[in-house]
Amino acid sequence: MERVQLESLAPRGWPSPAVTIGNFDGVHRGHQALIDSAARWAAPEGGHTVVLTLDPHPARLLDPARAPATLTTLDQKGELLAALGVDAFVVLPFTAELARRPAEEFVRQVLVQALEARMVVVGEDFRFGHQGRGDVAALETLGARLGFGVQAVAPVLHGGRPVSSSRVREALGRGQVEEARLLLGRPFFVDGRVVVGERRGRTLGFPTANLETPNETLPLEGVYAARCRVPSGRWVKAVVNIGRRPTFGGGTVSVEAHLIDFDGDLYGLDLRTEFAERLREERRFEGPEPLVAQIHEDVSRARAVVADSPGKGV
Repeated sequence: MERVQLESLAPRGWPSPAVTIGNFDGVHRGHQALIDSAARWAAPEGGHTVVLTLDPHPARLLDPARAPATLTTLDQKGELLAALGVDAFVVLPFTAELARRPAEEFVRQVLVQALEARMVVVGEDFRFGHQGRGDVAALETLGARLGFGVQAVAPVLHGGRPVSSSRVREALGRGQVEEARLLLGRPFFVDGRVVVGERRGRTLGFPTANLETPNETLPLEGVYAARCRVPSGRWVKAVVNIGRRPTFGGGTVSVEAHLIDFDGDLYGLDLRTEFAERLREERRFEGPEPLVAQIHEDVSRARAVVADSPGKGV
């Protein structure tokens, strides 16, 4: 997959591009439906499936106090898109100037001039241009005049409601990682570099990898059955604690993974952690012994949960 930072409006020269537009945070099932529609149009034409996204999220500039935490980093988003067979991932820097650009100017300069779109695929509620004044009807009118088609894709429903990034965040905020998986079409994951912690887990007989993660969204604090991908590519069952370690005085929120039946030095290396199920809330124990007994139980449950959980994501 080609990744392009669109800082020039020079034509890209891709064959028969089918362009789908959106933020694609999380690359959930609704996003996947857009990509699938674009790919199905492009395939018979020998064309490119192109994803166009704005970065940062427009709310970061227009209404920072209400801007949502992201589900995926830009690199993770690109990885997920590549796994879906996208040919080109185009990142358009969102600036104050772009926010003021009229809808027709955006279409002429970005979709027609730079990307040479032959088909544009959007959701039924798509809005674009200054103050979101452009909608699907306006896009269809411009397409008829400028030489591209438009497909409006109905929302994907789950539980009778549209799948959305905000629903994924809400599910994670409740610790419902299984619900998040159903909305995403894959397990929710975070990436992280293993950093030196207090090494307390090792003294308890359960060494942990302390993760420093770039991901802005984490599941609700608690203990989770999970799997971790180590640098060799192997997936390892794990118990992951997200929280403040109240038994030892509390502190800032941390992500700590105990990799089950794993022995190796991971300091300075990167792990991917996929969440399977929330086992319990984080709580304070009276001392190390009851904590160790609980961890034994957590590990036993995680073995069963991860063994029976759906297949791995990207």
